[in-house]
Amino acid sequence: MSYRVGLTGGIGSGKSTVAQLFSEYSVPVIDTDALSHQLTQPGGLAMEAIRSEFGNSFIDATGALDRDKMRQLVFSDPQAKQRLESILHPLILAQTRLLADSSSAPYVLLVIPLLFESRAYQTVLQRTLVVDCSQDLQLKRAVKRSGLGEAMVRAIMEQQLPRSQRLLLADDVIHNDDDCSALGPQIDKLHRFYLSLAERSN
Repeated sequence: MSYRVGLTGGIGSGKSTVAQLFSEYSVPVIDTDALSHQLTQPGGLAMEAIRSEFGNSFIDATGALDRDKMRQLVFSDPQAKQRLESILHPLILAQTRLLADSSSAPYVLLVIPLLFESRAYQTVLQRTLVVDCSQDLQLKRAVKRSGLGEAMVRAIMEQQLPRSQRLLLADDVIHNDDDCSALGPQIDKLHRFYLSLAERSN
């Protein structure tokens, strides 16, 4: 069985960039955000339950989840957030397990934005890796990348675990306050380290 490393970090920290750089070492990357998008596309496994729970007004013209409308709801209504998570999280976890179990690579990287906020993945992972940068840089990057307004990005950041707690919980940390050239050496070192851990675990 492949060794399993969970990659996390706050919004705008650079998780996608780091995951892409790991993939260049032929490391399989399982992105739970991508799985969530698949589940909420037209015909996705979560769509009937979402329609039943929230109504047709949260489904767009194509039959997919209206993500903007749902985002507004869950940030203003904690109970709605819990209702949505109760639909999506078990499906995402099941898909994640399936993909990880089917891998024959020495190790796999699981990108899980809310890794520490959710206890569900603690039995799936063997090690955790946090991508870290300053909160000011997080905000700047997230606004530029996502197209969301600053107020919405700040609201997302407030719902995530504080930076200090992520760092305390992490087994490993990648520092991403500089440009991409600073990531390469860190990832190369960790890749070799994870290969050694995978070999020992087997």
